[in-house]
Amino acid sequence: MAKIKTTFFCQNCGAQSPKWLGKCPSCAEWNTFVEEVIQREEVKRGYRMPDAGNRKPVKISDVSMSNEKRIDLHDQELNRVLGGGLVPGSVVLIGGEPGIGKSTLMLQVSLHCQGLKVLYVTGEESDQQIRMRSDRIGMKNEACFILAETSTQNIFPCLDEIKPDLIVVDSIQTLSTQVIDSSAGSISQIRECTAELQKYSKTTNIPVILIGHITKDGTIAGPKILEHMVDTVLQFEGDRNYGYRILRAVKNRFGSTSELGIYEMQDRGLRQVSNPSEILLSQRDENVSGIAIAATIEGLRPMLIETQALVSSAAYGTPQRSSTGFDTRRLNMLLAVLEKRSGFRLGVKDVFLNIAGGIRVDDPAIDLAVVVAVLSSNDDVPIDNKICFAAEVGLSGEIRPVTRIEPRIVEAEKLGFEKIYISQYNSKGISHRKFKIQVAPVKKIEELWVSLFR
Repeated sequence: MAKIKTTFFCQNCGAQSPKWLGKCPSCAEWNTFVEEVIQREEVKRGYRMPDAGNRKPVKISDVSMSNEKRIDLHDQELNRVLGGGLVPGSVVLIGGEPGIGKSTLMLQVSLHCQGLKVLYVTGEESDQQIRMRSDRIGMKNEACFILAETSTQNIFPCLDEIKPDLIVVDSIQTLSTQVIDSSAGSISQIRECTAELQKYSKTTNIPVILIGHITKDGTIAGPKILEHMVDTVLQFEGDRNYGYRILRAVKNRFGSTSELGIYEMQDRGLRQVSNPSEILLSQRDENVSGIAIAATIEGLRPMLIETQALVSSAAYGTPQRSSTGFDTRRLNMLLAVLEKRSGFRLGVKDVFLNIAGGIRVDDPAIDLAVVVAVLSSNDDVPIDNKICFAAEVGLSGEIRPVTRIEPRIVEAEKLGFEKIYISQYNSKGISHRKFKIQVAPVKKIEELWVSLFR
């Protein structure tokens, strides 16, 4: 019998070391090395991967382009995030917090794909539990097969027998291979199982969707190389206090990483939200101070969000600065601009900012709405709920232009807004006549303050 070999792996980045180290030389994290048993014997494989044939180098101009189309998953939000559908032969990794809805989303996708043969491999639930969830969702698909298995040596023969068009694995941390003599969920097991599934996907041209756990820091559990091996990494996130979930693309070899999909968690599963403004704009009967509407863009999708600000006198001497869904450092910068350039005395007051809907926005075009919400709360003067804003604020107090201003204006007009404030430098390239909404260009914060509060 061969001697058992052990090595040490970093649980954060997957770095390998022949001995234990207190600090990882690759990621500089402390106390992350764990000992794992490794034993690679060909006799233990039990299954032979499909052979792709002998590969020879060819010129890039001689590579034949196939007419394979993307696979329609019958989920508009997921198709948008993936870049128009699922690419055949690709490996997609979706991660998120426990209970956020990853398994529900993938089961819905499996049941939605009518006409496609789907194999749903589950290592966390039994067949009966999956059936209970499908009955709760209220969907059926005769071409959806369930396999409760955790050993890859038993999964691959089933793949050869069923020959599915799509493979869903829930989750990659529960799989194990006989090639590695370590427990499921370890660094080496995750890496080896993913490599086997990746090789199978590339040789058979069958797409694979992997569900992954995340750590307490919010990163995908397992080695960092896992995210490099797959073609697409999706992040499924949301606030437990809200019923809405956001699907973001962290990495995408076949599309943009700036797109996002929005879902609403209901008792019968996840509902696609085609109009995000319906969840980002609160319905109120009367105008309240400290609220301003911003026209932002996520990927190619314009949407209107509500910014809420509260300005009050500092009760404990040191003013507080707090923001939810917005960068606190950028909020401090905007407050410094108002203090230095525009003369508003906000340095001795508490400022709280919130983005309605529980989402996080990084678009600089909401700067103007944040400034207006702060000024509105400071003066206790409400802003007309038919007015929105789309501009960036510079350090000298000027109103700077933003990209793709016309889709923002069209979205505001479609939702019934009557006036939108933009940068004066943005108004040069647009025709005001084709918009029914009033477009008001401004150059300085002082001009905007006079127009709204005087």
